Amino acid sequence: MPSGLKSKLELLDKVGRVAENVALVVLFSSMMLLAVGQIVLREVFDTGIIWIEELIKLIVLWLAMVGSIAATRDDRHIRIDALAHLLSDRAKSVVRIIVDLFAAGVCGVLAWHTYNYLKLEIEWGMSVLIDTPAWIAHIIVPIAFVLVCYRFLVLVLFRLFEMVRGEPLLEKPE
Repeated sequence: MPSGLKSKLELLDKVGRVAENVALVVLFSSMMLLAVGQIVLREVFDTGIIWIEELIKLIVLWLAMVGSIAATRDDRHIRIDALAHLLSDRAKSVVRIIVDLFAAGVCGVLAWHTYNYLKLEIEWGMSVLIDTPAWIAHIIVPIAFVLVCYRFLVLVLFRLFEMVRGEPLLEKPE
């Protein structure tokens, strides 16, 4: 592979990795601050902010979706590999390619259907957090499924490259 393309792929991977990690830290920190703040308001001042619980639920949704992107990026998603120890390395690679292609297909279908649901939310004028359009809060779902689908396809390409060339396409960061 040309070194220019390889360096661009490495830069793209690094930018995506940093963006995902920053999003996870910001989302988790804000969720914790809001939850603790709401507890303090209720227990100490006998009051609270009415929409905080709903906002925390939406942050959990965003955390789950961004976390799934990051898990797929690092090839650490949930996998059932009860028979993997019985297969040769090459057979494991072939099975993982097939499974990753299937997972990419499922994520693509889910992205399409969640996009259609988002269009319905826009059409019906649904709202969250008192008066925020629901599609703004839920837009992460189709975006995350598209990105997870993309990550699975990248994993397939990396595995194919490694099977053909016998060497990894990119070095995995620690």
